[in-house]
Amino acid sequence: MGYLYVLIGKSATGKDSIYKKLLENPELNLKEVVLYTTRPMRKKETDGVEYHFVTEDRLKELRNAGKVIEERCFNTIDGPWYYFTVNDGKMDLTTGNYISINTLEGFNRIRKYLGNDKVKPVYIEVSDIELIKRAVKREEKQINPNVAEICRRFLADNADFSEENLKLSGIEAKSRFQNDELESCVDKITAFIKEN
Repeated sequence: MGYLYVLIGKSATGKDSIYKKLLENPELNLKEVVLYTTRPMRKKETDGVEYHFVTEDRLKELRNAGKVIEERCFNTIDGPWYYFTVNDGKMDLTTGNYISINTLEGFNRIRKYLGNDKVKPVYIEVSDIELIKRAVKREEKQINPNVAEICRRFLADNADFSEENLKLSGIEAKSRFQNDELESCVDKITAFIKEN
């Protein structure tokens, strides 16, 4: 039996970079679960790679068909953005291990849907100062940088990823990884996956 490893962490903790490195590791042989979103594509993103970018109408169709495993809505400065996991028939835990990126709430819903024994959390964290630096650096690369959105996300993330919420979600010390240096963090997560 395989597992679904879910990368969880605040915005700008490096989840996307870690995700790509883990997928590239042939020893792990991880298969990806690509999430869906209604948010606009960022520069250098590709539909079907980072996310499946869809309209709200398509989300409604998937909901009505009973295909949405979990979803969450972020009320951004630019309006509501939905992120969601779809039972699109591409994940089969009998054939190996999978990896995904999600929120803490999304992780909990996936675990409820698939079962606690099939879903493993991988919580990525960095200091608040480093997190803000990374978020500003990333936003500077956008066509229309949005500092208000950085601030909104930071405050929302601090509430969403409180120590109390992490504890309630069963995030233990062994599944928490400090991303001060990317390669070191990836090495520690790789060892964690190999042990399970």
